[in-house]
Amino acid sequence: MLAINTELLLENQDLSIFKITENFTCVRFLDQNKERFELEFNLEKGTSFNTFLIKSNEELYIIHPPEKEYSKSINQIISSFFDQFELHKINIITGHINPKIIETIKFISTKFSNLTITCSNPGFKLISELWNQKNPNSTNFINAKLPTINVIKKELCLELENNLLELFPIPTARWPGGLIVYESNEEMLLSEKIFSAHIASKVWSENNRVSTEIDRKHFYDCLMAPMSSQIITIAEKISELDIKSIAPLHGPAVEYSLKSFINDYIRWGENLSTNNTKIALIYASAYGNTASIGDALAKGINRTTVEVESINCEFSSNDVLIKSIQNADGYLIGSPTLGGHAPTPIISALGTLLSEGNRDKPVGIFGSFGWSGEAIDLLETKLKDGGFKFSFDPIRIKFSPSKPKIKELEDIGTHFGRKILKKVKKKIRKSDTGMISSKTDPTLQALGRVLGSLCILTASKGKDENNVKGAMLASWVSQASFSPPGLSIAVAKDRSVESLLQIGDTFALNILGEKDFKGPLKRFTKHFSPGEDRFEGLDIEFTPNDQIIIPESLAWLDACVKERMECGDHWVIYAEVLHGNVLKSDSLTAVHHRKSGANY
Repeated sequence: MLAINTELLLENQDLSIFKITENFTCVRFLDQNKERFELEFNLEKGTSFNTFLIKSNEELYIIHPPEKEYSKSINQIISSFFDQFELHKINIITGHINPKIIETIKFISTKFSNLTITCSNPGFKLISELWNQKNPNSTNFINAKLPTINVIKKELCLELENNLLELFPIPTARWPGGLIVYESNEEMLLSEKIFSAHIASKVWSENNRVSTEIDRKHFYDCLMAPMSSQIITIAEKISELDIKSIAPLHGPAVEYSLKSFINDYIRWGENLSTNNTKIALIYASAYGNTASIGDALAKGINRTTVEVESINCEFSSNDVLIKSIQNADGYLIGSPTLGGHAPTPIISALGTLLSEGNRDKPVGIFGSFGWSGEAIDLLETKLKDGGFKFSFDPIRIKFSPSKPKIKELEDIGTHFGRKILKKVKKKIRKSDTGMISSKTDPTLQALGRVLGSLCILTASKGKDENNVKGAMLASWVSQASFSPPGLSIAVAKDRSVESLLQIGDTFALNILGEKDFKGPLKRFTKHFSPGEDRFEGLDIEFTPNDQIIIPESLAWLDACVKERMECGDHWVIYAEVLHGNVLKSDSLTAVHHRKSGANY
C-alpha cells in the first residue's frame, strides 16, 4: 500500500506543520521535555501532539485540539487561516477530553465566538462537567460560555467540500469520550490515543515498523493493557478499513506494515486475556490524577502476568461492574476528593463492591486530592467496616504523582499482583497432587547446572527530585560480543528495576567475589518495601555515567542498553559496555550454583 505524500510547511523547535492536501493540514506540537513524570513517558524521548485542520467552504474543522500549553500557538495558526481564507465558523471535533484540552477550547472560544464542538455522548458529559470546574492545581481560570455541542451517539459521516470524514465513538475506561476520525479520500485514520507513542519526532512518519515498535508497545503496556478487551474490539473494527496512514495523537504516523501493526495490537490484548487471574480496577478521575495513580498500579500488576480490568465507574453500567467484581481475584478502588466528598459514581460503586465483593480477596485504596482527602477516608472506613482486608496502606497523593512516586506505585502494584498469584497458585497445588515435582525433573536438573556469575545490577535514572533508583541480584549474565564489548542479562518481568532498563538507559553491573558475596547477597535478596531506598547506609561510589557501585564489588561494568528481547517470563537485555574496572584483582568471581532450572 502506498504511503501518503505530505509536504513540510514549517519546522522549528516547538512544532512542525505538514500539508496533507491543499485544505488538510497536520500541526505537530513538540515537547522536548525528557523528565515528564507520567509513567508512559519513562522512555524519556519527549512527546508530540498531533492536531488536524481541514478547511471546508467557510468553516474550519479542528480535529483533536491540543492541551493548554499549546493554546496560544493554535490560536495563532487558526488566525492565519482566517486571514488567508474567507472563514466564519469553527467546528472542533474532539474525543480525548481533559481539563487541559477544555482550557484550550475555552481559549479559542474567547477569540472566535462562532464555535461548535462535535463529540460523543460521554464526551458531552465530560465537557459539561469540566467547563465551569476550577482545577485546584491551576491559577488561570477562563470564564467562557459553553459553545453549541453536536453529540454523536453512533457512527457519523461528514461530507465536506473536499473531504469525507467518518467519525467513530470508541469509549474506553481510560478515555470514555474516545472518538476516532477516518478520512476516506486519503485513507487516513486519525486514531487518537490508540497506536500512539511518546516521541518528539519532527518527521511525518516513521522509517519502518521496527524504529518505533518498542515505544508503541511501551505505550500499550502502560495505558492500554488494563482495557485489553475493549482495545481488541476497537482494533478489529479498524482492521476492516482501507488505511494508507495511521496518524495517532502522539508520535509520528504509521505507514509501514499497517495490517501487521494492527494485528500486533490485537495479539498483545489476546495474550493478556489468556490469563484467568484478574484484578478489578475501579475508579473515577476528575482531572486525570487519580487515573494516573491507577495506571501506575496497573502497570506494576501487569508485570506479574495478572490481568487488570479497568472500570471507570462514571461511564460503566452497574451490570459490567458487578460482573467484574464477581470474576476478580482482588480489587482496587480509587477516588478524587471534590468539595470534601467522593463523586456520586464512586459512592455507588463502593456500595456495589460492599454487596458483591468477596471478603477473602485483597483490596487496595488510592486517590488524589487538592486540599483534603475525605473520599479516601470514606473508602477506607466503609471497606474496613465491611470486613475487607487491605493489601497495602491507602495511597493518598496531593494533586499528581511525581516520577519517584510513580515508580513506588508500580512497585506497590507488583507486590499486589504477586500476592494474588501466590494465593491462586496455592489453590492449584492443593488441587493438583499429580504434578511432577521440578526437583526430580531430569531436564530441569540439567538446566540448573548452567552457571552464572553473581552480580548486583544497579540502575539510576533522572536527576534531583525526578531521580529513581533500583537494584537486583543478577546471575543470568553472559558476555555477548567482543566488538563492541557487550553482555546479556536476563531480567524477570516483575522486577522493579526492569522499567529502568529501556533502550538508551545506562546501568552498572557489580560483579561479586567468592569471598565477599554474602553481605550483598543478603542485602539485595531481602524484601524491600515499595519506595524504600535499597542503598541506604552503603558507602557507594559512581561510574562515569552516575551509576551506583556497591563497596563489596570485585569489579564493575558501566553499560548502556542497546536491545531488548521478550523471552517468556523474562526480558533479555543486550548492553554495550562503556566503562569498567577491577577492584580486587586477587579474588575470584562468585558463581551461582543451582540444583534446578525451575527457579533461581
